Amino acid sequence: MISIPLTHIVQRIHTEVEGHICACLKLPGYVPVVLSQSTIVGRLDCPWLPSVIWIISGRFPKTSKIDRLLMCWWAFTGLTHAILEGYFVFSPEFYKDKTACYLAEVWKEYSKGDSRYAARDAGVIAVEGITAVLEGPASLLALYTIATKKSYSYILQLTISLGQLYGTAVYFITSYLDGDNFAASAYYYYAYYVFANAFWVVIPSLIVIRCWKKICAAFQVQGQQKTKVR
Repeated sequence: MISIPLTHIVQRIHTEVEGHICACLKLPGYVPVVLSQSTIVGRLDCPWLPSVIWIISGRFPKTSKIDRLLMCWWAFTGLTHAILEGYFVFSPEFYKDKTACYLAEVWKEYSKGDSRYAARDAGVIAVEGITAVLEGPASLLALYTIATKKSYSYILQLTISLGQLYGTAVYFITSYLDGDNFAASAYYYYAYYVFANAFWVVIPSLIVIRCWKKICAAFQVQGQQKTKVR
């Protein structure tokens, strides 16, 4: 594990990972994670959220199962962006938290998979800031447009998904260019850095393909109607 130089470093922090001690970041006032990994990940899953959205979405007339699943996704990703990532962006000293605040604990734990978060890397903050401020509210708006069947729903979903793909690409590429050596161990690298972020690659990609097909089909129908009028 490499040590990331920070300005005004006052102490070296060590974390016990998989039975041995490894040097992580040099951070002033660092407070180790209090909550267990199972507690942090278990609460983060929020199984009740998609269940509630799924039940509520069933009351909207003529809403397909795919749209209902998308409503669950937009609710989950929207709240994740706005609340979880928003906390990271606007809480620069989360690693000093002594109250076992859940949001702070999440980022302390996740930093084991990508120490750039604890180091307040400028690139990560920029990507997360845009995601939290713009894509978070936009995702919740996408949920609303599906429920109310707004004409711009597919365009909005396409735009947000492309933004998510772009942000994820920048996130991975900047890590690669900087050496891709920010995890405390291979376990945290694949569990947090790779697996956790894979959802924001696979699902937005599928949404982009679906929305593109829907938009193209709409233009095709419109073109056929104009031909008939002529």
